[in-house]
Amino acid sequence: MSLPKTKCIILPIMILLLVSLLAGCGSTGSTTNNTASPSGSTSTPLNTGSTVSNQQDALTGAGATFPQPLYTKWFDVYNKTYGIKINYQGIGSGAGIQQITLGSVDFGASDALLSSDQENAAVAAFGPILQIPMTSGAVAIIYNLPGISSGQLKLTGEVLANIYLKKILKWNDPTITVLNPGVNLPNLAITVVHRSDGSGTTFIFTNYLSKISNEWYTKVGNATAVAWIGDIGGPLSAGVAGQVQQSAGAIGYVELAYAIQNNLPLIAMQNSSGNYILPSVDSTNKASEGIALPDDMKIMITNSPNPDAYPIAGFTWILAYVNQSNQAKGLILAKALWWAIHDGQQYCAPLYYGSLSPDAVLKAENEILSMNYQGKPLITR
Repeated sequence: MSLPKTKCIILPIMILLLVSLLAGCGSTGSTTNNTASPSGSTSTPLNTGSTVSNQQDALTGAGATFPQPLYTKWFDVYNKTYGIKINYQGIGSGAGIQQITLGSVDFGASDALLSSDQENAAVAAFGPILQIPMTSGAVAIIYNLPGISSGQLKLTGEVLANIYLKKILKWNDPTITVLNPGVNLPNLAITVVHRSDGSGTTFIFTNYLSKISNEWYTKVGNATAVAWIGDIGGPLSAGVAGQVQQSAGAIGYVELAYAIQNNLPLIAMQNSSGNYILPSVDSTNKASEGIALPDDMKIMITNSPNPDAYPIAGFTWILAYVNQSNQAKGLILAKALWWAIHDGQQYCAPLYYGSLSPDAVLKAENEILSMNYQGKPLITR
């Protein structure tokens, strides 16, 4: 039996519409991939090149544990916003420097300035390497003295150095009691706790002590790992905090974020102006204000001249090569870093990190803009 003419006309039209709809559904995946990279905001360079798929070109980074909570937040937000996955492992600044030098990660991270040997090794491997500031943080001095609440205890840098030099052995030593009138300091031995692993936190801490104490500078020095005079070592901030909490009379140092998140008591440190300052986001920000910043941002801001600054604070940097060997990954990295120094700064304070000053942002921008592939900039303004 033959179909009526009207049905013969309608049926092909319906088939064509169905094919068109199916084709439209199939095209949504490519649209998603095309929007995977940030664009359109005032903080993003105007010419960022072509976009790339996150499934094929996710980045891997490793290094400092100091900024790890912030980096974890950043990369989670970035992935949810732009669909690009960035894996970061907190393995310590020393290990991060080693990994980027070996080329086993796409970027490194450090709270410590690269030594001349480290920089020379990196340059020999893959060419000039950048230290791009991302944020700043404070190294908090923590203690275990029952009955003495957080913020009640005060120390000078000289006294802190002598404690770590094992020259001051008890909490009721006159050099400590004179700084703390009205505080009932016990006749209790001081147990000194330090990092047992190579650490940017240690670099900031020993940089400060080296500026304050000539004896510390000549006997111990400033590095990610030093020859400690005593007493107990612990891996990472968790190891230091654990040892302090287990030993009455102990003193140690950890990043501020870790101290606050774990409700550890803090010591107010005397700064270069003679003021006793507790570590905080605001006093960390003050440490980088009023200082001339170099173009390469290789600068320590410990013992800042700012009268409101906490004295044991420092920048933390992403390590990235100027000459990127993979165009797609280099483009992702440059865009992600640009986002971090602009939009990402809103996440610093809630996690107890300092935000980059406008001057520091400008320096960081210029470093990122210098990244290239085969001589051509990866991103431009």
